[in-house]
Amino acid sequence: MATTKPEPTAGLVVTGMIGGYVAARVTKVRALGGIVLGAAGIAAGRRWHRASGPGTTALLSTVYLGAFGASHPLAKKLGSWPSVLACTAAAAGAAWALNDKQ
Repeated sequence: MATTKPEPTAGLVVTGMIGGYVAARVTKVRALGGIVLGAAGIAAGRRWHRASGPGTTALLSTVYLGAFGASHPLAKKLGSWPSVLACTAAAAGAAWALNDKQ
């Protein structure tokens, strides 16, 4: 299972989700936002795998992508920024609780 001491990943989750949103919104190139989201997710996933193993990695990857997906319909109810912030908080909180705080 865990082979190394966990490296912080909540910051990577925040960077991916908020950075991806900002990149897409400012440049009006949604693919650029996806690149930021994907790069941060891959970096976090590598850390999750090293520290917590494949099961936790699968769970946190699902939470990360699920939060990204949930932010879209939630934005229709809350607005863009509140949705991005709420979903980012959920995903980063999960990363902290399941990997970072060990």
